[in-house]
Amino acid sequence: MVELIEQGIYLLKGQVMVKDADKLTVEEINNRLVYKGVAPLAETNINQEKARTGTIAFQILNNHNTTEDKKNLKLRFDALASHDITYVGIVQTAAASGLQEFPVPYVLTNCHNSLCAVGGTINEDDHVFGFSAARKYGGIFVPTHQAVIHQYMREMMAGCGKMILGSDSHTRYGALGTMAIGEGGGEIAKQLLERTYDIAYPEVIGIYLEGCPVPGVGPQDVALAIIKAVFKNGMVKNKVMEFVGPGIANLTVDYRNGIDVMTTETTCLSSIWRTDEQVEEYYKIHGRSEAYRKLEPQEVSYYDGLVKVDLSRIRPMIALPFHPSNAWTISELNQNMAEILHHVETEGRKQINNPNLTFQLTDKIVNGRLKVEQGVVAGCAGGTYENIVAMAQLLRQKSLGDFSLSVYPSSQPVFLELMNNRSIEKLTIAGASIRSAFCGPCFGAGDVPGNNALSIRHTTRNFLNREGSKPDNGQLASVALMDARSIAATALNGGIITAATEIEFSPAVLPYTFNQEIYGNRIYQGFGTPHPEEELVFGPNIIPWPKIRPLPENLLLKVAAVIHDPVTTTDELIPSGETSSYRSNPLKLAEFTLSRRDPAYVGRAKAIQQVEFKRQELVAQGKGFAEIEDVFLANIAGDKTPEQLKTIIIETGLGSIIFAVKPGDGSAREQAASCQRVLGGDANIAIEYATKRYRSNLINWGMIPFTINEEDKQKFAVDDLLYIPEIRQAIAAGADNVQGYIMHADDHESITLKIENLSKDDRDIILAGCLINYYAKIKNMN
Repeated sequence: MVELIEQGIYLLKGQVMVKDADKLTVEEINNRLVYKGVAPLAETNINQEKARTGTIAFQILNNHNTTEDKKNLKLRFDALASHDITYVGIVQTAAASGLQEFPVPYVLTNCHNSLCAVGGTINEDDHVFGFSAARKYGGIFVPTHQAVIHQYMREMMAGCGKMILGSDSHTRYGALGTMAIGEGGGEIAKQLLERTYDIAYPEVIGIYLEGCPVPGVGPQDVALAIIKAVFKNGMVKNKVMEFVGPGIANLTVDYRNGIDVMTTETTCLSSIWRTDEQVEEYYKIHGRSEAYRKLEPQEVSYYDGLVKVDLSRIRPMIALPFHPSNAWTISELNQNMAEILHHVETEGRKQINNPNLTFQLTDKIVNGRLKVEQGVVAGCAGGTYENIVAMAQLLRQKSLGDFSLSVYPSSQPVFLELMNNRSIEKLTIAGASIRSAFCGPCFGAGDVPGNNALSIRHTTRNFLNREGSKPDNGQLASVALMDARSIAATALNGGIITAATEIEFSPAVLPYTFNQEIYGNRIYQGFGTPHPEEELVFGPNIIPWPKIRPLPENLLLKVAAVIHDPVTTTDELIPSGETSSYRSNPLKLAEFTLSRRDPAYVGRAKAIQQVEFKRQELVAQGKGFAEIEDVFLANIAGDKTPEQLKTIIIETGLGSIIFAVKPGDGSAREQAASCQRVLGGDANIAIEYATKRYRSNLINWGMIPFTINEEDKQKFAVDDLLYIPEIRQAIAAGADNVQGYIMHADDHESITLKIENLSKDDRDIILAGCLINYYAKIKNMN
């Protein structure tokens, strides 16, 4: 089904894989090609260095690189995208740093807090702010209920050979020939200020598709099979997934989009696909024929690894809580029900780590099969045209009974076409609830299931509590990911988990007509026509970022949380759901930090932060040192003279720190870092960071992304103090590591903290205290 080749490999003519092509003669290679029915090579000199330039990824990255350095890229993007829980902070950051006009098309969509259901006027106030920003700076504004962010970008902004940066982790348009990257808001602000996205040239992993999916197997099934194969071993982490092979021709563009958007869950950096006449037709249908050009690897291309996927062997999948990689075929689940569910329960309880909550799935076994009560198909992954057409064909207006099914078409043009071909009619008569374009069910802001319920969803994630339950209130529910086709089959079977391949139906792709008039009548197209005289409109919940101090000479940090889970998601660092409504209020939002993982964290962080505020006040006055000496210097004073001690106090900043084994999987939300910073956090310590985007968020908020050796991970306990002398000097000098001193309740020990792979700009941002301070300093210098 999925085979991993974890070594470099050559791809010849985009079809034939050869591990050692550089060691073979041209005659030997051509014999292999002829045997496979492929024309001989025109190329006669094969070497790895040149073949690396033969990938589609290289061609696009090279075209967007603004420096001669091919190993350390400085990229500029063709377009940017944000939604209504990210764009307020981004615009505020950029405006504070001198923004005059959006330099490239910047799309501000409203698909996350579009229900305006929490906190009175605060959500709509954000939308009003967004519209005022689009007018003032020349942006594109997509009002609520018109489209989810990624569907609009597919329909109206993607283009072959382009690069798009979005402040949402599922920014993926590779199937349309666009390399897209999801990042935190700081990276969007940099692009708005005409800075670059700096990254070492990434490795490229080939995703070789062959065969044709059997009826009943959908894009989510293919995606889950790939995620299961590559997530845990990190094969594609921070790399580009390049989809090649003859199997692509057997997939419609909608199907490809459905696979592509889920590549985020592998922790890859980006994705790109070979394009063909089907992609050309897609752009023609959407009135943008000029956006198409053929993209394919050159005659000889080299990949740093390869994932071989036989589409004909993929079967309907289910990803059980609490990760998309926790996947089995539905057939495997049915054959080994008790064993698999017991395993998932055991691992899930470890992750929940709350004796007051009982995570249970085996209680949902009915006559040997797993039964659920709710299904949801929504967002950029589930709500696409062909998914919903297939559901209508499967359900055939048959009654859903007491099974709850919600369907969210991904855009108004998709909704209109589903009405025109009567798919909406069929689903509605069957008993499904049809909603407008909305991302809420993907992150816990819609269709929250009942306590102890298991919901099946064609959305992007099934992380712990991402469905909206609140463990601190004694609530616990969970989500299993499935393809829309198997969700429809399950609905037909009264909620008994059922693969779509078990149902007899004749799937047919109905032709699609895109009505651009819908957008023409509603979308604000302001790019290139800013109105600088207009003012941004602020609601009472839109609060500026608090003042953040630069990096002190020394740091004394209290360990405010210790997490030994194998992976810590951004959902755990700052929950989604209704808390998203407060993302324009950094002080209010920070109160939710780690609330579903370590509720005591906020109190610990704020306690040391208050001492730091007092220290700053006393230092400014030049008096009163004695009253805070005992709080943070008792262990490092030693034989220091009073004057030396005074100097240490002046030059040592207090803050908090989090230790986690592998933090940052999941969402691109910068608030996972900024909330810690707002509470006085100065750093994270990890064995490794789950994603580049989370590490970048830490840096852009002036937090140091320390790493340590695996054998040191047991050294930290909550309430320990970590003293790091001369940290500012080390960061400024480009040091790769510093010496720290951990002070436990009854002893102390030293530890080496690594600060590797920080660019000059990264270090300057950390020294300044955050990206806002960094740009303010540059502005003042000019």
